[in-house]
Amino acid sequence: MTAASAAAAAYIVAALLFILSLAGLSRHETAKAGNAYGIAGMAIALAATIGLATRSASGVGIALLAVAMVIGAAIGLWRAAKVEMTGMPELIAMLHSFVGLAAVLVGWNGYLSVEADAGEQTEVATDLLGIHSAEVVIGVFIGAVTFTGSIVAFLKLSGRIKSNPLMLPSHNLLNLGALVVFAVLTVVFVVEPNLVVLSAVTLVALALGWHLVASIGGGDMPVVVSMLNSYSGWAAAASGFLLGNDLLIVTGALVGSSGAYLSYIMCKAMNRSFLSVIAGGFGNEGSVSDDKDYGEHTEISAEDTADLLRDASSVIITPGYGMAVAQAQGAVAELTRKLRAKGVDVRFGIHPVAGRLPGHMNVLLAEAKVPYDVVLEMDEINDDFAGTDVVLVIGANDTVNPAATEDPGSPIAGMPVLTVWEAERVVVFKRSMSTGYAGVQNPLFFRENSRMLFGDARERVEDILRAL
Repeated sequence: MTAASAAAAAYIVAALLFILSLAGLSRHETAKAGNAYGIAGMAIALAATIGLATRSASGVGIALLAVAMVIGAAIGLWRAAKVEMTGMPELIAMLHSFVGLAAVLVGWNGYLSVEADAGEQTEVATDLLGIHSAEVVIGVFIGAVTFTGSIVAFLKLSGRIKSNPLMLPSHNLLNLGALVVFAVLTVVFVVEPNLVVLSAVTLVALALGWHLVASIGGGDMPVVVSMLNSYSGWAAAASGFLLGNDLLIVTGALVGSSGAYLSYIMCKAMNRSFLSVIAGGFGNEGSVSDDKDYGEHTEISAEDTADLLRDASSVIITPGYGMAVAQAQGAVAELTRKLRAKGVDVRFGIHPVAGRLPGHMNVLLAEAKVPYDVVLEMDEINDDFAGTDVVLVIGANDTVNPAATEDPGSPIAGMPVLTVWEAERVVVFKRSMSTGYAGVQNPLFFRENSRMLFGDARERVEDILRAL
């Protein structure tokens, strides 16, 4: 068996493992096995690629490859060990930017090694040169958009820049104009490949990626993360075509299509169209709802909250990003175990976009050893709030906002939310009365059956545990 055929066989095995990984990650019970499949597939793909590359590389090339792998592995291990769950959304956004940058570099390398030498010597037949040129410019465009878009997402998610959208005059026309310019430059580049046109495409794509994500408000960031995931997949697939690598094509298509479908699911959960997310605007701070007088809120102590829980027969906990920030999942899991031991029916209600990453809350609760069977999705539990004694809203805000169903003028109007206010009592764990990530005030805080428990979520839950 030749090295090329061995690598091709290894790529098929790796692709199958990636498919099994996606299937496993679709359920809590099989997520661990799904991760194992993905790791195994990547190890096989990496080994096959290195083996194939070293057969034709020089000693210097092999040495550079080894150095790059060691540096990359060291950085990856360091970041994986250091990052906290609250930092996962921005870490993933940054990793997407690396994929985009890699696609840009592969595209430029493809041009320099083929089109730039087309007049002298090329391995690409003349009748296929146009196809190759199209692959170059499309790969560079997708990669550059992913690169700068992911950097802006990282800056927003990490709080380094404001989460509210950048609303430049005619910002939608700017995006559309950039796409038209790209289409024109693509035709020009295919007809006559040159460095100036490729540079122009790169600059247009970098600007579009930056403006595209900067125009999207904080409330849409979970969709942005999955959207960039999709972009990175298509960028990888474009690189696969340029490099003639079947595994990159298959893997990129898997990531691109699954990311696109996840974006669709997120948009559906927020009652938003994908185009409206791209247009931005949701999450604009200072909305009309902020000026409304909702009355006074009522505070409650941890001891009084413990009394409510002691007398309750059913409790639903709805976590949000605030639980992740406070690292309260361990204390919440302990509270769940203690209440269930006393015969209280405790369940969790998870909104599809809770946190700043799809599945963020599910991962936190699984990490804290909360049983899978008590963690329910919004559609599974929304009808049960009316018959619930106590709801604990721990760090959630926009996903439990009644304005989404009651205020047509609200920026989040029409967004499906957890109807926690239908319960007999609602206790909201919050550091202050500030608005949520989308910058929209929450009337829930001022309801007659709602009580505010201020402070760090983990400390307040621990206070409740002591009181119990």
